[in-house]
Amino acid sequence: MIAGVLLAAGAGRRFGRPKALVEYKGERLVDRGVRLLEEGGCHPVVVVLGAACTQVRGAVTVLNPDWATGMGSSLRVGLAAVPPEAPGVVVALVDQPLIRPEAVERLIAAFQAGAELAVATYGGAQRNPVLIGRDHLAAVAASLEGDVGARPYLKRNRSLVTEVPCDDAGDPADLDEPGDLPVG
Repeated sequence: MIAGVLLAAGAGRRFGRPKALVEYKGERLVDRGVRLLEEGGCHPVVVVLGAACTQVRGAVTVLNPDWATGMGSSLRVGLAAVPPEAPGVVVALVDQPLIRPEAVERLIAAFQAGAELAVATYGGAQRNPVLIGRDHLAAVAASLEGDVGARPYLKRNRSLVTEVPCDDAGDPADLDEPGDLPVG
């Protein structure tokens, strides 16, 4: 079973509070992200917390004590918590509530068809979520630093990346400020 990792450790400085705790349509973004991964076919789902510690139903929570250093340390903590029997992991971000489970399903299908690394694309641009096969987890973790995730590793290994069109599987816009919350 492909595992899921939801990065939800940030303080949401521009948003004014940790985005994990922000509610959209009556649901916290952290719970929405867990549901995205679960409904997309991931198990278990690991949630990386940091600035805000909270209970998250249906997920394994891990704390990134270095969350303030940026996304790199959170992804490293999340990848370390992936069970050794998981052949791969889908990584999603807590601040992209409009992505639907179909995007995760397509990444998993690409992996099952032989992709080692798979990236959701929208309008031809690589965005999130991302699937990382087991053989790449250690190398991705070793490459992480600062507020950057797996993108540099994916660029260096471009020939191994399968792009998965997800234009009709949601909107990858991330929430940076309260005004970014979709209405309706």
